[in-house]
Amino acid sequence: MGKTLDNVYRHQSLVYKYFLYVVSVALIVFFFPKGGKFKYEFQKGKPWQYENLYAPIDFSIKKSQEEIAEEQQSIRNGKTDYYTFDSGMVSEVGLTIENELTTFFQSESYTSQQKRILSQTAQDILAEVYETGIFSDRPESKSVIIVKNNEALPVSPNKFLLVETAKQLVGERFSALRMAGIAPVIGIVRNNLKSNLLYDEDLTQSALNDELSKISYTRGEVAQGKLIIAKGEIVEAEDFKVLNSLKDEYESELWLGNNYYFILLGYTILVALVLIMLFLFLKRYRIDIYRNNNKVTFIFFNILLMVLATTLMVKHYEDYIYVVPLCILPLILKNFFDARLGLFAHVLTVLILGFVVPNSFEYIFLQIIAGIVTILTASELYKRANLFISVGQITLIYIIGYFAFHAIHEGNLENIEWILFGVFVLNGLLTLFAQPLIYIFEKMFGLVSDVSLLELSDTNSKLLKELSDKAPGTFHHSLQVANLAEAAANEIGANAMLVRVGALYHDVGKMEHPTYFTENQITSVNPHDDLPPKESAKIIIEHVINGVETARKYNIPDRIIDFIRTHHGTTLVYYFFKKQQELDAEADEEDFRYPGPIPFSRETAILMMSDAVEAASKSLKNPTFPIIDEFVEKIVKGQMQANQFLNANITLKEIEMVKKVLKQKLTNIYHLRVEYPE
Repeated sequence: MGKTLDNVYRHQSLVYKYFLYVVSVALIVFFFPKGGKFKYEFQKGKPWQYENLYAPIDFSIKKSQEEIAEEQQSIRNGKTDYYTFDSGMVSEVGLTIENELTTFFQSESYTSQQKRILSQTAQDILAEVYETGIFSDRPESKSVIIVKNNEALPVSPNKFLLVETAKQLVGERFSALRMAGIAPVIGIVRNNLKSNLLYDEDLTQSALNDELSKISYTRGEVAQGKLIIAKGEIVEAEDFKVLNSLKDEYESELWLGNNYYFILLGYTILVALVLIMLFLFLKRYRIDIYRNNNKVTFIFFNILLMVLATTLMVKHYEDYIYVVPLCILPLILKNFFDARLGLFAHVLTVLILGFVVPNSFEYIFLQIIAGIVTILTASELYKRANLFISVGQITLIYIIGYFAFHAIHEGNLENIEWILFGVFVLNGLLTLFAQPLIYIFEKMFGLVSDVSLLELSDTNSKLLKELSDKAPGTFHHSLQVANLAEAAANEIGANAMLVRVGALYHDVGKMEHPTYFTENQITSVNPHDDLPPKESAKIIIEHVINGVETARKYNIPDRIIDFIRTHHGTTLVYYFFKKQQELDAEADEEDFRYPGPIPFSRETAILMMSDAVEAASKSLKNPTFPIIDEFVEKIVKGQMQANQFLNANITLKEIEMVKKVLKQKLTNIYHLRVEYPE
C-alpha cells in the first residue's frame, strides 16, 4: 500500500492529466444532444453518393419551418374576431329614449296618434339597429362572430354597423314617416345610441390558438421499403425534405432502447480519440506546456467552454449556432501560447462539434477557415485596432462562405436568409469579448498575456519608479539589458516582449542594498572594503531572493519572477570567491554560488547572456572590435561550460545568433568608428 501511494505521489502530475482527460471526455459526451447520428451526409443540389436508399421504417414527411410559419401567418391573417353582445346596454338605451320621449311629448302639442306612431317607430328602429348590434370601431377582420345569449352568430362585413351608421339609419327611417315636427325625436334617438358589441380578446385568442394547434407538421407519409433516392441522383428540394425527415426520425428513434448505450460508446470513443491527439501534440511539440498542469487545464477549460456554448445553442436555437464566437478559442490560445497550438486546438474543437451540429460539412469548413484567418490576422492584441481588424476579417469570411454555400445548394442567390448576416455580425461583436476574457483568465490561471506585458513594460509603473529612485544605476543597467535582450530575442524568434519585461525587473532586489552594487556607487567609497568576502558575496547573492520577494509584494506575475530567479543561474560570484581564496585556500565554492535555478527557456537564457555581457562591458577600457568580440565569446563560453543552458530549449545556432547581436549592440553603444587621419 505504501509503495502504491508513493508511486501516485511521484506521478501525481500524470495522474492529474488522466483525471482531467476522463472528466473532459465525460463532460463533452454529457453536453452532446441526446440523439443518434444519421449515417449519411447529403447536401441540397449535390449528387447522392451512396447506394439506392429505401425507407427503413414508416415515417412522416415533415414540413419545413418556413412552411409551418407561412401556415401560421395565414391563420393569423384570417382569424375570427369574437364580440360579446351586451343586452343590458340595449335595455338601458331603450329605457332612456322612452323616458326622454315621454318628457318631450308632455311639453309639446302632439296628438295621441302622433305620439304613438313616433314612440313605436323609435322602438322599431332600436330593435333593427340592435338586432345584430353596434360596433364602436369597424372590425379589422372579415370574419366576425357575435356571442349573443350563448349563441355564436357570424356576421358578414356588409352588416357591420357603427354608431354613425346607426344614426344615419335612424334619420332614414323617421324621414319615411313624412311627419312634421319629427326632428327633435330623431335627435333624442340619435343622441342616446351607444355601441353594445364588446371585443372579447380572450375568446378570440383561444379560438386562434385552437386553430393553430390543428396545423399538421407533416405533409404525407413514406411507407417502409419505398425508394427515397437512387445513387447518383441530384438531391432536389423535395428529396432534401424527405431525407431531412428520415434523418430526424432516425435520430430520435435511435436514442431509444439498447441503441442508447452503443451511441454513447461511439461518442465516447470519438471524443476520447480527439483529446488524445491534443495530449500527444502537447507532449511532442509543446513539452513545457504539457508539464505545466495549470496550462493544460487552461487549454481544456477553453475547449469545454466552446463545446458547452455550441451544444446549448444546438439544443435550443439550432438556426443560430454561428452566434457562438468559436474564434475566441484560437485567439486566446495564440495570445497566451502560440499560433500553432491555437489552430490545432481550434481544429480539434471543430471536429468534436462536427458530430452534433446540422450541416456538419458546411460548419466545419467555415469554422476552420475562420480559425485560420484568426491565426493569420490576430497579432499584437495590445494594439486595440488589431483586434477590430481581425474580427472584421473573420466576419467577412463567414459572410463570403455563406454566399458560396447558398449558391451551391440553391443554384441562385434567391431566398437568402438575411438574418444570418446579423448572426455573423453578432458573432464578430462577441469575439471582441476576447479582451476582457484574457484579463479574467490571467487572474484565474496566473498566466501573462501581451497586454499585461505591455503594462508591465511601462517604466512609470510603481515598482520601476521606485527602482529608478533608490537604485538609478541599476535602473539604467536594466534598460540597457532590456534593449540587448529584446534585440537578441527578435533575432532568434523568441518572445521579445516577455524578455524585455523580464530584463526590466530582473534586478529589483538590488533596492535592498543599492550601494553594495558598483553601478549605484557615486563616490570612491566601496562598502565591500569593510566586509569579509564571504559576507559581501552573501549580500550580492541575496539580491535574487530579495528580488523575488519584492516582485511578489508588487503582484508581479510568476512568469516574470522566473527571470529574477534564473538570471544568474548557479554561477559563481567569482570576484569575492577569489578574494576569499587569498585568505583561505580551502574556501567552499557553494558559499559563493547563486542558488539557481538555471534558465529553462530561450527567453531566460537570453537574459542571462545579455545581463552578464552588459554588466561586464562596464570594465572595458578603450574597446575595439576585436576586444568586444573576444569579450562576448569569453562570457558566453564560460556560461556554457558552467552548464547554465542545459535546461533551456536554445540551440547552439541560436546562441551564436545571440552573441552576434550582442556584439553589434555593444559596438553601437561604444560608438566605435574608423579612425580618420588628422
